[in-house]
Amino acid sequence: MKSVLIIGASRGLGLEFVRQYRADGWLTLGTCRSPEQDALLSSVGATALRLDVGDEAGFANLSRALDGVSLDVCIYNSGVLGPQNEGAVPCAEEEFDAVMRTNVLGALRAIPVVAPALVKRGGTFAFLSSTMGSIGLMSSTRRVVYRASKAALNAVVKTASLEWGPKGVTCISFHPGWVKTDMGGSDADIDPTTSITGMRRVIAGATPALNGHFVDYTGKEQPW
Repeated sequence: MKSVLIIGASRGLGLEFVRQYRADGWLTLGTCRSPEQDALLSSVGATALRLDVGDEAGFANLSRALDGVSLDVCIYNSGVLGPQNEGAVPCAEEEFDAVMRTNVLGALRAIPVVAPALVKRGGTFAFLSSTMGSIGLMSSTRRVVYRASKAALNAVVKTASLEWGPKGVTCISFHPGWVKTDMGGSDADIDPTTSITGMRRVIAGATPALNGHFVDYTGKEQPW
């Protein structure tokens, strides 16, 4: 049976990943942060693992949970939007730390814990980024901290691709599209089903040639 781990699985895009993979019969592991979210994931047939990506100790628990486990796919979905700041001006330090801890440091902590489980099956490690992290496409001064965090995440993914690609793990940075979620808002272009179906299709067809690339949910290359 194929297996997938979704880090940040209790709502939005993460929960849609869980639903779709379970519908296809995959063994599905999902991380969440509360007993209520445990129950939600269990209700759709997933195995819930408790993890707050902002807490280093939680990754030690995740490492123990993955001991001896082989994964075909892992998706790092955890992310926060942060302050609605305009221009190159600082926000409150605690707001900055919250965004960077979740969007960047959490991914850095996840990679050495999860990647060995992907090596066993030549799996794919997908990270949900955003075109808001693309310096090449940047044309707005809105949400500079979120943009900076996603640009940093892209650098982390590229680093992971150089480290783990030779060991058989394909590392991909994804722009999921502008999606109708709590984060994306009701005016967004596409629904979660469309976004996740597209990303799963790209992941399913991924070869080592895609390692270290930044693509959208249709597989179209995105500028860094």
